[in-house]
Amino acid sequence: MSLAADTRDAVRARPFVLDALRAGVLNHSAAAAWLADAADLGDDGDADAEAIATALRRFREELPAYATAARTASVSMRSGVGVVDAGGLGDAAPLLRVGGAAVVSEGGDTAILATGDVDAGALATVLRRLGAVDVAVAAAGVAGDALIVVVGRRDGATAVRVVEDALAAAPNE
Repeated sequence: MSLAADTRDAVRARPFVLDALRAGVLNHSAAAAWLADAADLGDDGDADAEAIATALRRFREELPAYATAARTASVSMRSGVGVVDAGGLGDAAPLLRVGGAAVVSEGGDTAILATGDVDAGALATVLRRLGAVDVAVAAAGVAGDALIVVVGRRDGATAVRVVEDALAAAPNE
């Protein structure tokens, strides 16, 4: 592959760099030097860093601009949930089930549920924002018009605000 193609692959493998590139807030020279090391691009030092920066500039011209839009969704909080082994659920209907784990209405955690205009992109935004404020997520998922994240009981109110804010300005893809 060419250095330009390798640079594009390296950017796509690091979504935060792709977002910054799309938003036009990326320092191309600094990003090129970092990608040269982090993604092991090129092998000629400064010459390759400049070529990578040029590849970043050209790639930016091909990308859609970074934009956000509000999602119409109702956000609620449900206390007293837990993540359990789904094998012993019987007829109980879990809030979320993934593989052998399920979120049920018994436990010490809190579920934040958003219903409406939600999708995997909205969930990704929610998870990134929760991570940015150091809220640990025990479980998360999206299906149809419902999105759920499970956090510790003490993080419930913070998580509600974060989810509402994230849905008010989720990136368009």
